[in-house]
Amino acid sequence: MILLLLGGLGLILGSFVNAFVWRLHEGRDWVNDRSECVHCHHKLAAEDLIPVLSWLWLRGKCRYCHKPIDDNPLVELALPVLFIASYAFWPTELVGRGLFEFILWCIFLVGFMILTVYDLRWFLLPNKVVFPLIGLASVQIVAGVIYSGDFKELAMALSGMAVVAGIFYALFQLSRGTWIGGGDVKLGIVLGLLAGGAIEGFLLLFIASVAGVLAALPMIVRGKAHRKTQLPFGPFLIVAVIIVCLFGGDIIDWYTGLLYV
Repeated sequence: MILLLLGGLGLILGSFVNAFVWRLHEGRDWVNDRSECVHCHHKLAAEDLIPVLSWLWLRGKCRYCHKPIDDNPLVELALPVLFIASYAFWPTELVGRGLFEFILWCIFLVGFMILTVYDLRWFLLPNKVVFPLIGLASVQIVAGVIYSGDFKELAMALSGMAVVAGIFYALFQLSRGTWIGGGDVKLGIVLGLLAGGAIEGFLLLFIASVAGVLAALPMIVRGKAHRKTQLPFGPFLIVAVIIVCLFGGDIIDWYTGLLYV
């Protein structure tokens, strides 16, 4: 039952992500404006807005102008998969603090999906999404310290932020914004706080860098990209923070075990 609820909620919020990204980019009112086709601007009916199923039924084309639907059904499918995977692999017991942090995590996933889609389309991580996530991460850290009474958690979170955001800021300054964007620096604050420590922060950067290289190599081999081709780094960072938050402890324990075999 819980998996069905998480899957259904993920589908609904995935549809919301598609609508929100477009409205944010166009400066539209994302609360009051009705959904519409981005091509013919016809207001969409309820049967046009069923997550995934409407896209399949209409074969990916607008019912009214027959041009391709701008919304990506993969986005609608990604969130339920992430919600269910997070529930299955959540590293702490889902009671009390663990449940509170899992609920916040689901909110983070929605924000991360918005940033991923936006960055892939327009090479930009909007402040209107990043800043609330910074605030939410700060709330989580403060709540955790209050719950445990251990200020070591705060120090660990700040060390993670210092590693991720600090390295990004140094790269941004050294390259004058050509190696990495300012949005990545601000996103690094969120990711560093969530990583929970300096070691986890370095692991996050390593995973993101490897993912970026693996994504770029096939394009370079096929001649569709070269060394100076810009790739949005935000999605790779977001993939990395998901891996670190769900499996970081196990990865670090495994690697540490190799060192002391």
